[in-house]
Amino acid sequence: MINIYQLFPRLFGNQNKTTVFFGTKDQNGCGTLDDINDASLEALRKFGVTHVWLTGIIRHASLTSYAQIGIPESYPEIVKGRAGSPYAICDYYDIDPDLAKTPAKRMETFEALLSRMHGHGLKVIIDFVPNHLARAYHSIAKPDGVKDFGEHDDTTKAFDPQNNFYYIPGQDFEAPARDLSHFLSKESYHESPAKVTGNNCFVSKPGIDDWYETVKLNYGVDILNHHQNHFEPVPDTWNKMLHILTYWASKGIDGFRSDMAEMIPVAFWKWVIPQLKAKFPDLIMIAEIYQPDLYKEFIAAGFDYLYDKVGLYNRLEDILRHGHPAESISICWKMLDGLDDYMLRFMENHDEPRLASKVFAGDAFVPLPAVAVSALMHKGPFMLYNGQESGEKATGSPGYSGDDGRSSIFDYDHLPQHQHWMNGGTFDGKLLTAEQQKLRNFYQQILQLRLNRKAFFAGSFYDLMWANPWYTDFDPRFLYAFLRYTPGERLLVVVNFNKNETRNFRLKIPFDAMKYSDISASHETKCWIANNLLDLSDKNVFSPDKLSDEGIHLQLGPSQVAIYELTPIPKSNDNQKNASC
Repeated sequence: MINIYQLFPRLFGNQNKTTVFFGTKDQNGCGTLDDINDASLEALRKFGVTHVWLTGIIRHASLTSYAQIGIPESYPEIVKGRAGSPYAICDYYDIDPDLAKTPAKRMETFEALLSRMHGHGLKVIIDFVPNHLARAYHSIAKPDGVKDFGEHDDTTKAFDPQNNFYYIPGQDFEAPARDLSHFLSKESYHESPAKVTGNNCFVSKPGIDDWYETVKLNYGVDILNHHQNHFEPVPDTWNKMLHILTYWASKGIDGFRSDMAEMIPVAFWKWVIPQLKAKFPDLIMIAEIYQPDLYKEFIAAGFDYLYDKVGLYNRLEDILRHGHPAESISICWKMLDGLDDYMLRFMENHDEPRLASKVFAGDAFVPLPAVAVSALMHKGPFMLYNGQESGEKATGSPGYSGDDGRSSIFDYDHLPQHQHWMNGGTFDGKLLTAEQQKLRNFYQQILQLRLNRKAFFAGSFYDLMWANPWYTDFDPRFLYAFLRYTPGERLLVVVNFNKNETRNFRLKIPFDAMKYSDISASHETKCWIANNLLDLSDKNVFSPDKLSDEGIHLQLGPSQVAIYELTPIPKSNDNQKNASC
């Protein structure tokens, strides 16, 4: 079972408590890899984390100068924010200097962190950004014999299979107009001919909403000529990317989260992943993907897990924010057609609004039914984003990133709620409020149940919604229920999405679900009991003979989650012999 903690080092370790609008690194502070200390790693392990996704560690475009150690400076016109986007990579072979207390020793700092994380039993995932790179890409850390991207391109051609980039011959690049008064005036960026922008924008003047700070990489697909493929001989970009992946895997990282994997031809993944796994068989590959019609192809290509954004995440968001009925969750797993266990589930990441933000729920507790469903429905990985478990709200705008409920990935900033747990680098949580401690306890219980309960990490899934329609003593607008089970364990998950009202209801379990999960009455066990693992005072005695007709009588408060362990009560048990069932 995999529990991923997405950790953005720039934010995670920052102890600064003030935010200057468009502030510099010195003004607003910046977390480093050293801040991810032994105390934090041991706390994450005990919390239930198995894998840490280190986000934004590869050197990317930034307006903080490190010219004194030989790092080329970036141009304000092609950098988003002052800290810059971690997905505008400037050097695939380098660590971002912001993240090292001694920038000249940034790679040694990363390698020390890697060793530290492994020492605490945590696996390490890093980003692989294959679709685009920074407009002013220049590697100063590449191994001997490696050529830079575009170094041998024929720039007179819009497309050539062996070019690394796409070009717009005869036209110069023009960055979108925006206010750069926050930055020192520097020499203007010049690019001629213009390269195609990262989001497949084939114009020399991309818009403000385009990925204008990046350049699209060419994998041998002639996009403007009906997407014709030119994969033989193997495109140069393919070989360059294999070398980059091998470089990082050789350092001992345990997996890659592949950014916008769907924008890369499946043929490349079929070619590169088997070669990687032949050398590093335990490596896991995660695809950021938003096209369900490609899921099976990407799994066949070798990906272990795929983002479940457009399915379950979007559905849960619709329920929480737009009042969609809870019973519509059933559509999600049905549409996956058996691929459920390949899906990476989450309710927060760097691209999505914070659950507690004003643009989402405005409350860290209201979304917990969605968190439970996302984490417990199937066997695939579940992911938290740093600060989620402390109720981070992402209030205000730190600069380039607007007041959009997201923790900025473009600006120097901090996580004020997360800092309560960090507590000056002790990571002991002594500054957490009672409400924050309650929230963290919930997340810890969920992660630990995923790791320690076989019904969750290896069991089967049964959706109970079809047996509990709206015309029974049940409310499928707000209630969702399912079973997870093995031959020796039965766990019933029930959630109430109504944030204002308690629900008293009867939950029916049909005969086939009882058969599959081995729930039955016998001469030794007439009565069963449902014990809520999240609230030990919540116990409900029932008879299997009445499950399909009468059901179990339950009550859930507003936004409440219950996880019932269903076990038989031996008739010899004196404490339960008078129980009515």
